[in-house]
Amino acid sequence: MTKAGTTVAAADPPTPAVRLPRRRGVELALIVVAVLLSVYGYCAVGLAKHGTIPPGAAGYGAGLGVLALLAHVAVRLRAPYADPLLLPIGVLLNGLGLVLIYRLDLETPGDRAAPIQLVWSTLGVALFILVVLMLRDYRWLQRYAYVCVVAALALLAAPICFPAVNGARIWIRVAGFSIQPGEFAKVLLAVFFAAYLAANRSALAYTGRHLWRLRLPTGRVLGPVVAIWLLSVGVLVLERDLGTSLLFFGLFVVLLYVATGRTGWLAVGLLLAVAGALAVGRWEPHVHGRIEDWLHPFATIDAGQGPNQVAQSLFSFAAGGVLGTGLGLGHSILIGFAAKSDFILATAGEELGLAGLSAVFLLYGLLVERGFRAGLALRDPFGRLLAVGLASIVALQVFVIAGGVTGLIPLTGMAMPFLAQGGSSVVTNWAIVALLIRVSHVARRQYDGRVAP
Repeated sequence: MTKAGTTVAAADPPTPAVRLPRRRGVELALIVVAVLLSVYGYCAVGLAKHGTIPPGAAGYGAGLGVLALLAHVAVRLRAPYADPLLLPIGVLLNGLGLVLIYRLDLETPGDRAAPIQLVWSTLGVALFILVVLMLRDYRWLQRYAYVCVVAALALLAAPICFPAVNGARIWIRVAGFSIQPGEFAKVLLAVFFAAYLAANRSALAYTGRHLWRLRLPTGRVLGPVVAIWLLSVGVLVLERDLGTSLLFFGLFVVLLYVATGRTGWLAVGLLLAVAGALAVGRWEPHVHGRIEDWLHPFATIDAGQGPNQVAQSLFSFAAGGVLGTGLGLGHSILIGFAAKSDFILATAGEELGLAGLSAVFLLYGLLVERGFRAGLALRDPFGRLLAVGLASIVALQVFVIAGGVTGLIPLTGMAMPFLAQGGSSVVTNWAIVALLIRVSHVARRQYDGRVAP
């Protein structure tokens, strides 16, 4: 309309608020599918080995279903905007791990690990529920960064006082009870690295010091976090836990790159990793032996001593082919004592084939991708680094373990997330999923116009 010869435009209508779907129904449906697939695998093992459905199939399905439902209720109550894929992926991987361990238990009646693993899985889901319900804001962890690093170093150093197991001092064994403290330490160190790098990201990215084409931060800024990393890796080298040492090194380099945005750190990290691997592989007998097995996996066969673990693992993958022999119909137990832990992926490869193994890797890849997505969507630097760090832990573990079992890299000895036997590992992985749930809840909620960020 016009007034005094001036045209006045009508005001633009307000932009409608973005109504972001919460996707809790999708999460519940995927959880049901994950539980059904796990029960199907459990029944398939029984039918293949004994021709009947195992008598505990109903109890197994009910137990896994109740745990998954309780976890879903916790997410629905406290993190309704969380990514709907994280929890179902955790349930499916954990359920598949229980099936594979149960299948291998049938070959070792005197060493049954599946019932104990189910107990640890219950504890892991309980910790998941506790974190989702009690940790209202993940930024609360940033206040206790130095408490986390002190606790992590104490956990890493504790196994030094206990006898070595299979050449490594990574376990605490008391009266038949054992835990692996390094599994918990990795989450605490991820919190510390994220908090410290988030607080000093500007000083890390801009400085006047140069080394070739790389701009280095001052020692005052970079010194403390490097010292903590060197101390943790040094303790792990003394304990001969080279797999976890590689994990911590990779975690440190990835978070440093994300904090600074400088690709030069990746190049420096790769060079240092190669130099360290060459030095340790040359002077440490335990590691040198694993490198020799990697370079010459069939040497023991040529010497008339039979296949070693790496060779037997390669035979298992070859026997599986594209579609696998079927659950319960493989022979990966020939690998020996590590079939349920380090080499459980060989059982999956033999009995599920390349197709099933690819599906497992896709689940891990999807879990890591959703963690990265949640972190990159956040405006908070600490939350971004925390989510990327936690997702990187899973990615690095899968790469190191799968690479060692398939002969891509030397075997380092770690637990495949959710799949392998190991109570400390499964509890820690559920804690990682819980923290990613909290981060993704905040990341998705900030885009919902109905809720304040």
